[in-house]
Amino acid sequence: MISVIVAVAENGTIGDKNRLLWHITEDMRHFRRITTGHPVVMGRKTYESLGRPLPNRRNVVISRQDLVIEGCEVAHSLEEALALFGADEEVFVIGGAQIYAEAMPVADRFYLTVVEHPYEGDTQFPAWDPTAWQLVECERFERGVEYPHPFRFETYERKIK
Repeated sequence: MISVIVAVAENGTIGDKNRLLWHITEDMRHFRRITTGHPVVMGRKTYESLGRPLPNRRNVVISRQDLVIEGCEVAHSLEEALALFGADEEVFVIGGAQIYAEAMPVADRFYLTVVEHPYEGDTQFPAWDPTAWQLVECERFERGVEYPHPFRFETYERKIK
């Protein structure tokens, strides 16, 4: 199973200069809880923004370059990365924008954190078709412990065609 997980500002922004624009402790915990024990697939720039492999997860980095990254496997396409796993394993695509754009049409599940505040940035989440997805879970917060704006966790599953 292919899952996409992302946090998106209400105006579609997901980052700026290869970094997150907000720090929501609850979202970091949510991400860790959902992805721990599962493979994560990311683009090279996303890996560089993290600075290290994510612990307790099999990390696959997609790059056109021939790289060796300690603690990670390197694939040259999303298709090559996904081929490393069986269909029964939940594989998480964790960014960036180009990898999300390739993954959304083939994803089975979509974990979306909506940050209810606009942010200026140079990276946007690609357009997606909400009619292709069924909202199965939603949890909203008026604010975080240390974050002043509302946000919500939404989980979608692809509708069967």
